[in-house]
Amino acid sequence: MPHNRNSFFHRKAAAGVCLLLCLTPLLSLSAPSAPVLAADGLPAPAAADADADGRVTWQEGFFYEPLSEEVKARITGISYGEGCIVPYEDLRYLNILYVDFHRETQVGEIICNQAIAQDLVEIFYELYLAGYPLESVRLVDEYGGDDTLSMEHNNTSCFNFRVVDGTSNLSKHAYGLAIDINPLYNPYVTWTGGKQRVSPAVAAPFADRSLDFPNKIDENDLCYQLFAERGFTWGGHWRTMKDYQHFQKALPED
Repeated sequence: MPHNRNSFFHRKAAAGVCLLLCLTPLLSLSAPSAPVLAADGLPAPAAADADADGRVTWQEGFFYEPLSEEVKARITGISYGEGCIVPYEDLRYLNILYVDFHRETQVGEIICNQAIAQDLVEIFYELYLAGYPLESVRLVDEYGGDDTLSMEHNNTSCFNFRVVDGTSNLSKHAYGLAIDINPLYNPYVTWTGGKQRVSPAVAAPFADRSLDFPNKIDENDLCYQLFAERGFTWGGHWRTMKDYQHFQKALPED
């Protein structure tokens, strides 16, 4: 039987069309996009958006919101004392999770200036993921607004309308722009006439920073690194005094 060359090419063309039609759906599929990763290689959290009540949720258990009437009642006359120059509207209530000294998860409360609320919720989330231990994270109002008592109980706190210890100048805490972390192990140290003063006094054993002990904040510490990355100043870098527990941030310029 003679070979029909035209028939051969028709069959090849038909096969090519069939192959193209079969592959077209596959070719039209785009490759899945790679997940967005944060600097630590973990999936980056979704952008934080406020709900109708102004609450901004960063991750489950980590959110901040305007002060409720109940919170205002808790702090008025204590941390929000007479003559407080910071409007309630400039403050935010933070809810966080943290790992305590018994390695158990606890719920913490913080009040801060709205200007640093997002910084703090991100920092405490990263500390929580890392299992960084915090002994207590409670409003200073639970200590009657007594900063010394709060420090003696190693309580991490932020807003408290008060002056700098030993001066008549308002502290950055008075504006909700400073926070003290594990203060018992990271005391406030001053020198007057060559004599050292440690606050709280019971933290004197931890004033010598050449010693190595748990919960010490220094430049190698994760807590220091997270705050520094976000533009906070550390009291451990001050020249005439040292406040190893203390991180503060200036208000953004208009």
